[in-house]
Amino acid sequence: MRTAIIHYWIVAERGGEKVLRALCDMFPGAVIFTHVADRDLAARLFPGHEIRTTFIARLPFARRRYQTYLPLMPLALEELDLSEFDLILSSESGPAKGIIPPPTAKHICYCHSPMRYVWDHYHIYRRNAGAIARALFPLIAHRLRQWDVTTAARVDHFVANSSFIASRIEKYYRRSADVAYPPVDIERFQQGAGPIEEAWRDAYLWVGQLTAYKNPAVAIDAANALGKKLIVIGDGDLTASLKARAGKTIQFLGRADDETVRRAYASCRALVFPGEEDFGMTPIEAMAAGAPVIALNRGGATETVVAEKTGVLYDDNSVDGLSAAIAKFESVEKAFDHDAIRQHAKKFSVDAFKDRMLSLLKSYGVTMTGAPRTP
Repeated sequence: MRTAIIHYWIVAERGGEKVLRALCDMFPGAVIFTHVADRDLAARLFPGHEIRTTFIARLPFARRRYQTYLPLMPLALEELDLSEFDLILSSESGPAKGIIPPPTAKHICYCHSPMRYVWDHYHIYRRNAGAIARALFPLIAHRLRQWDVTTAARVDHFVANSSFIASRIEKYYRRSADVAYPPVDIERFQQGAGPIEEAWRDAYLWVGQLTAYKNPAVAIDAANALGKKLIVIGDGDLTASLKARAGKTIQFLGRADDETVRRAYASCRALVFPGEEDFGMTPIEAMAAGAPVIALNRGGATETVVAEKTGVLYDDNSVDGLSAAIAKFESVEKAFDHDAIRQHAKKFSVDAFKDRMLSLLKSYGVTMTGAPRTP
């Protein structure tokens, strides 16, 4: 089948790009459509795949300021001519699913999340926006919601990255969705990255983008209150303010390379995960390295972290709540079996994702010829 994959933008290697890479492995001849692409990154991640961009890529400073062109993205998607394709896979988190599929083509949407900035995180994004964006965004978001709901009817089948997201698809689009957990390179983290970092063995770890909805401030304040060591990997718009509130036991590593991240997972006492995520690949990566996870009992973590077996789940989304969870973890820390934690993480491997997607595609009537390409 002649296949097109629609992805919102390719500007960094995050969870969405890992899903896209697995889909490209399954469909070696697929053409990738995206609003904006870092050509060097795209060539490295998706070698041999043709990349076509929408007119957004030709607008001024599009590679750095692509999100300011959000109001134009529905038009850009609807201008794409997909008449040559039999199968269309859209990767939805930013605007991607709103293409106009040919009448004979099958359109399957893998949904990381309905657009957060116009739905459940709308008030968070608006509150943290600049004055001009804060004034204009309500009008833009209103129209985007209408378009987003309308375009859900252009999708033949939805696949969600978690049951949590499937429930949000039902809430906002009134559509059912199957679930296929996203692919995590389990072996890369199970193999480790050389010697254990002795200075980190008694430290807790936080990994991710330093942005409000991920709650890094809760992790930092809890570490301050308890006097615990905390390693923070990542950067973002909150970096400066978080460093200002951090005590002497907290170390910021910034945007670390893969080897440092793997070594941190393998060395840390436990990963701290205080945000509500759609799925959350970070806990899987940590568990693949044998590290327990202390996670807020909301969102994707409820489907990946097994209480008392691979980590601790807590309900109170506050500094006191996380502090109590850390105390609970330390009271049972010796009972965790690191090999069992690694084994659990295998349920979320790249192969598991491909097998699940192949099974779903077959159930949707998609005929696959040949075996998926191995990276």
